[in-house]
Amino acid sequence: MDVESTIGDGSKHQEQDLEECPTLPVNHRFLEPEKAVKSITDMALWEKSEAYMEYTGFIATLNEAIKGKPLSVDCKVSSNVKKILSVLHELDNYINEFPPIEQPQRFGNIAFKDWIHKVKSNTTQLLQDALHDNLHLAIPEIKLYLEESFGNATRIDYGTGHEMSFVMFLCCLYKIGNLLPDDNVATVFLIFNKYLSIVRRLQKIYRMEPAGSHGVWSLDDYQFIPFIWGSSQLIDQPRIFPPSKFLEDDIIEKFSDEYMFLSCIKYIKEVKKGPFAEHSNQLWSISAVGSWTKINQGLIKMYKKEVLSKFPVVQHVLFGSLLPIRRFPITH
Repeated sequence: MDVESTIGDGSKHQEQDLEECPTLPVNHRFLEPEKAVKSITDMALWEKSEAYMEYTGFIATLNEAIKGKPLSVDCKVSSNVKKILSVLHELDNYINEFPPIEQPQRFGNIAFKDWIHKVKSNTTQLLQDALHDNLHLAIPEIKLYLEESFGNATRIDYGTGHEMSFVMFLCCLYKIGNLLPDDNVATVFLIFNKYLSIVRRLQKIYRMEPAGSHGVWSLDDYQFIPFIWGSSQLIDQPRIFPPSKFLEDDIIEKFSDEYMFLSCIKYIKEVKKGPFAEHSNQLWSISAVGSWTKINQGLIKMYKKEVLSKFPVVQHVLFGSLLPIRRFPITH
């Protein structure tokens, strides 16, 4: 379906979107999502849940869509992608209203609490403006994923659980038919990349603590998914081959605007001092792997093991009607 050709007729466009989303019957009941993994024993529920399968499948689908493509690739940008981008631009602009406050402690500037309060006060309206009327019933469910994407207001920290919440928000936009398979490349290169620039800004301005950081043995203090998708971009890219080239300053400088993986390395080098092999040992080790395909596959496995199977992360995951905790149906 050519999304652009039906933009003029909003109702027609949205009906087609919803028809292409068979998971949502007309009488679908949205739920305000809740935490469901309350103890270590609940982790088995999560790993067999529909939410887990949907989420990991979503990451894999987008991983495939952007394989070998630089950020500047000419990709289709639907009107719905533009509307989600405008929501993020608005949230980005709010940061200007809350400069950091002079305070004694080094980390966790309390001005972040004011920013997040403004975000939560406005998400309903922003999503109403961005989504077709037919989808407004979904807003109480999906907005919580968006609100949880930027960090914790009490601890003033940010980590892979918050990043996961944003990717779940994107997954929900597909499940309700707001985004379509044609939007896959733009979802990563425009929407997710904009999100990445916002959270980096928040981390710097409000000196946010890493949430549940594994320190030097983690991939990165804050992010994981841009390394997965970023390594997919580098598959069959002769300019950054062998992979050890990603450590070279001139390569980082030249290509960080084209490849998410390199933009992550550039950011780490800006915020961390000392030898790269010491402060980012896992990434330094990755540079010795022979191909980007192997790195990409290895990072997906590592993500499942180091993030998705860790109770301290999953205890905060929200489950509703779109990403349910119920067991994934096994079809014979």
